[in-house]
Parts: sequence; structure tokens; C-alpha cells
Amino acid sequence: MSHPLSRLTADEINAARSLLEAAGALAESTRFAYVGLVEPDKRLVLGGENVPREVRVLLLDRATGRGRDCRIDLSAGSVVSIDELDPVAAGQIPILDEEFMVIEEILAESPEWLAALEKRGLPVEEVRACPLSAGHFGYENEAGKRMIRVLAFHQPDPKELVWAYPIDGLVAYVDLTGRVALAVHDHQQHPIPREKAEWEVPPRETLKAIEITQPDGPSFTVEDDVVTWEKWQLRIGFDMREGLILNQISFDGRPIVYRASIAEMVVPYADPSPARFWQNYFDIGEYLFARYTNPLELGCDCLGEIHYFDATLTDELGAPRTIPNAICMHEEDYGVLWKHTDLFNEMSETRRQRRLVISFFVTIGNYDYGFYWYLYLDGTIQLESKATGVVFTSAYPGAGYPYATEIAPGLGAPFHQHLFSARLDMMVDGLRNAVEEVDAVRVPVGPDNPYGNAFARRATRLTTESQGQRLADPAAGRVWQIVNPEVTNRLGRPVGYALHPAGLPVLLADESSSIHSRAAFATRHLWVTRYAPDERYPAGDLVNQSPAGAGLPAWTAADRSIDGEDIVLWHTFGLTHFPRTEDWPIMPVDYAGFILKPSGFFDRNPTLDVPKSAARHCH
Repeated sequence: MSHPLSRLTADEINAARSLLEAAGALAESTRFAYVGLVEPDKRLVLGGENVPREVRVLLLDRATGRGRDCRIDLSAGSVVSIDELDPVAAGQIPILDEEFMVIEEILAESPEWLAALEKRGLPVEEVRACPLSAGHFGYENEAGKRMIRVLAFHQPDPKELVWAYPIDGLVAYVDLTGRVALAVHDHQQHPIPREKAEWEVPPRETLKAIEITQPDGPSFTVEDDVVTWEKWQLRIGFDMREGLILNQISFDGRPIVYRASIAEMVVPYADPSPARFWQNYFDIGEYLFARYTNPLELGCDCLGEIHYFDATLTDELGAPRTIPNAICMHEEDYGVLWKHTDLFNEMSETRRQRRLVISFFVTIGNYDYGFYWYLYLDGTIQLESKATGVVFTSAYPGAGYPYATEIAPGLGAPFHQHLFSARLDMMVDGLRNAVEEVDAVRVPVGPDNPYGNAFARRATRLTTESQGQRLADPAAGRVWQIVNPEVTNRLGRPVGYALHPAGLPVLLADESSSIHSRAAFATRHLWVTRYAPDERYPAGDLVNQSPAGAGLPAWTAADRSIDGEDIVLWHTFGLTHFPRTEDWPIMPVDYAGFILKPSGFFDRNPTLDVPKSAARHCH
């Protein structure tokens, strides 16, 4: 019997498809948009109860645009439910690769599109149509339709990087089911930049090789997706929407996080021009970005003694699809852990830090994102997102344009943000947790502070979901401490873990904008909610063309208690990207993330038992 959180297998995916076929739910035009594990209520999992193995399937009929949400009990061999989805009230099924592939065919039949290209002297066969999620703007003629908005790039040579040649000022609004361009807007004919994006340059010859070796092998073990490393233990999960999931993270047998994942991300663009004001993407909810997970190769994406995990997903016909080496796990040296040379007893001791790295990489359109979870010897947990790839380009209208950077002659890169939502289902030494907001505060001169040197810390308990919607305050060194009021350390204080945010900007779009209402999760650095097993995605369940208010705003309207309850933290972090010339033609990695650090969880330094490095490694 598999564990309730075990990753789906190829056999289970095949079984789900067979059950739907037997139930008459599949036609020739039916496509599988999503197949994922229905995770049981965590109380049942923790209680060791025998829970059914259930799968959720999202189906799209390409001929009609009809979407259905199916639930299948693999244990009983039955289809539990097939629900029709209302695309107007709830949103559309995520976008399929098959739909992306037909865009150029559809536009080749549009007289308006062909006329716009002819006016520019561009052969249609040299134009690459770039389909992008449409968002939701209340246009009556789009209600209930599966829409895509399309920008274009010139590719005079198949080997050319298309992002160097934007055909700016031209945009098409395409009905995917009707296979027709509902509108083609030719707002302005900008000159197409003509400088090539040169990748092939002579490599430098000064870098010497670095070899990472562990002659005694790695310190971790893996059994049935359960990873044990030093005092850490966790279970690896993977989902075609969220990607890598870390389940049941514990240290020395003590639970810390029940489930950790990146549950959503949004990339809103700042250019208000009529051709691209709508440009923003929910890469997880609209595109199911983990479908585009890269197979990783030894010595390129990861270095050292590596353990790989394959990922088994489904293709759009419902067959299992394996991504080899989807997840990379290895150890890294991370410099000094602790050190002291004492004046009085002549001690001189150094210990080295080490971390376990668990990562995966996705390519979604022009950008590539790596997600790296780090577990440290001292109990620290860190998430680091690495953004690289190619910036989305435009024409540069002229000197002083306030919403883009000129990155090459005539080539612009609009300002934008990359905002992620980490879903952290906390379980610090048990299910009943609470959150305290901790700030550094100045103390004015007075009887208790006559010389003015004092400063203090202020801890504020967040008791309800409305109070749990917070912004970071870097000037106050603000952290959020997740405590267990029922468990104390040896000094009588509640054990805890502190979430250290980077405190960078949240969503910058105006409050009246469509993206502000649809990506409300990104307007706060922190949301704290009462745990509910069906609350998985902070921007709502169906994000593609979704109306406003789904996800966190809807859930927190009940204003449930979060004080000493089973709680989930949703942390918004990310980058505000003002592109640089150094970001072209490929962007060096930029970093974003957060840290979870023990705060009163241990009675003293938990790494006193870390041994000295062998002498042969210190020379």
C-alpha cells in the first residue's frame, strides 16, 4: 500500500484514464489539462488512517470549449464525480500546448493580420506568433470564450533568436475554440530592431576546472521518496501544477512544516501601451508550469554526488509522460558554520556549514526559473528562486520612455515583476500554531533609557485572518514567528520558527486594475489562513481568464481564528525587474526567496555535535 502522499505513478494515470473512458467521459476531441493527486486531509494522514487514493482530472473538449472537473477513486476503481465548469463564473481550464500550436494557423486565415504584416513588408512564414494568456477585462464579446492574446516577432532565419525582433504595436485577440481572430489591433508601426542577438562569442580560457567530490558517498539516503539527511527527514512530492513539493519536513523527529510548495506566481508588466497593457501571466495557474520541467544533466545544472528523481506527469491525451532527472538533490559545503578563537582559554574551533539542496528548473516561454530548497545543519530552511532566460522585448519608442529599458539599439524590455506565493502548511512541534509579528523598535530617552542607547523588540500576536494580512517592514527588521503555544523550550517560552522575508515590493499595479483584483495574493507579503484541505491555490482554482476575488480574498472573508489553530502561511516574495543592458541577450541569474529559521525551537545551538573537517580537506 502506497503512502497517501506518494507521487502518482504511470499505472495510476493509466487507471484514471481507463475509468473515465469507461464512464463515457472521453471523446476524440477531449484533452487532459491536469491530472493530480487529491491529497487527503492532513489529520487523516497524520492519524495513519486508511484513506482512499484519489485523483483529480481537468478535461477540456477542444471542439466545444467545455471544461469538466473529475474526481476518481483509484482505490475503489470508480469515478466519484464529473462536474461541469462555468467559464464565466469560475474561469477557464488551463491553456494547452495544443492550443498554442495552432495560433499561427488561425492568424494565417485572418485578413486583418495578413494586412498588418503586408504593411510592414513581412512574409507571414517569417513571423512567429507569441500566444499569451488573455486575462480578464470584462469584454462582452469574450465572455465564456477561450481567449489568447498574441504578440509577434520576426524570424528572418530559423536560427535567429526571435526576441531580438519584436513587431510592436500589433496584437491579436484569438478565440481558441472558434479558431478565429476576434480582433486585430494595429495601433502603431514601430521600427523593428535589426541587431542580432549574438550568443556565439569566443569562450574565455582562464577558468580552471572545479571538481566536487565526496569520496565516501553522500550523507543522505532515499527510500520510497523519503529523504533522510543528518537530522532532517522529508517526503518528496511533485505535481504538474506546483512542481516540487516537500512533505512532512521534520528535524530530529520534530515536525516543522507539513507541506511546502510554490503555489502560484504572477508576472505583471508595466507598459501601458495599447498593444500590451493586458500583459501579465500566472505561470502556475494559467500554464501549469511544472509541465515544462527541464530534464537535468550531471555537471551542468547540479554539481557533486547527485540523486535524481524522475517526474511522472500526463500528456494532453491522458497518457503518462516521464521527465527524467526532473528533481536534483545533492549536498553543498556552505562555508563557516560557527567559529571562535578565545582570548582566555586559548580555544580555536571552526565547524563548516553544509546544506542539502533539492531543486528543479522550468522553462516557461522566454523565462527559465529554478527553485532551490536548502536544508541546513542548524535547522534553517531556505527557498531560493533563480530567474534567468531571455527578457520579453518590445520596440523602444524613444529616449526617456518611462516604462521600459533600451537594452540594444531600438530594442526595449518593459518593466515587470516576478511575484511568487509560497504555501507553507506549518506544523511547528504539532498542529496548533500561532503567528507573532516581531519588529525592532526605538526606545525614546526617558527614566528607563537616560542615555538613549536602548532599543527593544515588539511582538504582536495575529489572531484572525484579517489581522494576518501583512506587509514586510525592512526598516523594522520585521519577521513573523510561528510558535506553538502548547510546547515550550527549557526557558519556558513557546518553541518557534521565524519567517524572514526579503521585504521587496509587492504588486505595484493600481488598486483599480484587473491584475490587482485577480492577483490579490501578491498585494501582501503575508497571509495567514486557517487550514482547509481544499484551499490550495492563492489566486483561486481556475486562474485562466478568472474574474476577481478568488482564492485568498474569498477564503479570508470568513475572518477565521488563526491563534493557536492549524494554520497555513502564504508568503509573497519576488523581483521587481527594471531590465539592464547586461540582461541581454540572456539574463544572468537573479535571486529571490525567503528563510525559515529556528527561533527558540532548540534549547541551544543544535550543531555542537558537527565534527571537525578532516585535515586533508582544510589545506
